[in-house]
Amino acid sequence: MIVVLASVLALSSADTATVGAAATSIRKTFTIGNADIGLLVAVTAVVGAIASLPFGMLADRVSRTRTLSFAIVVWGAAMLWSATARSFDGLLLTRLPLGIATAAAGPVVASLIGDFFTGGERGRIYSFILTGELAGAGVGFAFTGDVAVLSWRAAFVILGLMAFPLALAVLKLPEPRRGGAGVLHPEPKSPQPQQSPEPAQSPEPAQSSEPAQSSEPAQSLRAPQATDAQQLAVERGMAPDLELVSRARHKRMGMISATRYVLAIRTNVFLIVSGACGYFFLAGVQTFGVEFVRGQYHVGAALANLLMLVIGGGAALGVITAGPIGDALLRRGFLRGRVMIAAVAASATVILFIPALITTSIVTALPYVIFAALALSAQNPPIDAARLDIMPATLWGRAEGIRTFLRTTAQALAPLLFGLFSDHLFGGGSSGLRWTFVIMLIPLAASAVFLFRAMGTYPGDVATAGAVLDLRPESQ
Repeated sequence: MIVVLASVLALSSADTATVGAAATSIRKTFTIGNADIGLLVAVTAVVGAIASLPFGMLADRVSRTRTLSFAIVVWGAAMLWSATARSFDGLLLTRLPLGIATAAAGPVVASLIGDFFTGGERGRIYSFILTGELAGAGVGFAFTGDVAVLSWRAAFVILGLMAFPLALAVLKLPEPRRGGAGVLHPEPKSPQPQQSPEPAQSPEPAQSSEPAQSSEPAQSLRAPQATDAQQLAVERGMAPDLELVSRARHKRMGMISATRYVLAIRTNVFLIVSGACGYFFLAGVQTFGVEFVRGQYHVGAALANLLMLVIGGGAALGVITAGPIGDALLRRGFLRGRVMIAAVAASATVILFIPALITTSIVTALPYVIFAALALSAQNPPIDAARLDIMPATLWGRAEGIRTFLRTTAQALAPLLFGLFSDHLFGGGSSGLRWTFVIMLIPLAASAVFLFRAMGTYPGDVATAGAVLDLRPESQ
């Protein structure tokens, strides 16, 4: 299940990385510049941003596995279609449907993770699944990127064909019951004494109407849907926002009212803005990273792709370790632990990128870039787990849809702005890309600022989400 969900997230990043790795080949085919390459990625992201809102609504109300499987089929067909483009305008047109998979993936995957896995291990699970994004980028840079040196059309065909078996695998996943009960409990060795061991055998309870009631006895304060963070907030006496609690309990929310509620949670707003800034920078790296490495450090295309793969290994290490660390801090009673891990990592990212952008020696720059990639990617698993803690389970899909809309908008702007700054503000070429990356450290620094602000509001918002579940008698 983890492998399948990780592969879904790999689709979009593989496409973005492939476009970046094939930039030279595409420019020669259509006689275009960096701004046009950025536009290729941007149009896909714009469609994804627009479609993420309705997909968020669908994720809360219809079969998630069928919805996601359909979106992947559309993505694969669009990828094959784009390989047949005979003009740059035609290529832009064929890439419009690619945003559908991006739009569906965010809300659906977040909702499935919340319902399949218990709150205390979601950081670790997110670490595994978000590795899919990096693996997809690695495939784009290393495998299809090398193919794209010979033919960008062949690279697009390869990616398109990968989508169809993945769509079948998603369709075969069980559809879990809603409410965040966590039907796939941790292994018995995990320190989760409050969980009943019976459901740990298989995912079948996800399709049954009975198992959810079997865990009710012997549970006093903890409702089945409560996360570890919400229970800890109860024990610490954190005060919920009673107005938000009332709105969540007594009103069936449509898209507009759900949007207002999601954006009324201050921590969520801070996390969304921070994530948008981080993904803005990451999208620029995925699109122009190979071009930057080739020009800044004077290496060939094959070596540049290989170096990006090595850097991706550092990013993978950050993803794999950050989620479990955040979970461990939570188990030890540090309620703000997940957000703190992300805030420290965001600060380290900015500091580490500075020397890498100054030097022209690949030997000198490589250690800084690897650790910067590690810190950049380490922010995501604990933050994604924290978002489920501050949001009522009935709003997971729509909340992720809203976040995906805002985050994808930033991703859509990034390649275009990187290209425009490089070509028209800094004179183009490798020098233009270097100064563009320097300027784009500003939104990356803003990401750290918003995460530190989120540390202050997170406990209260966790308590509010817990109060929606009637964990606090005094909140009624």
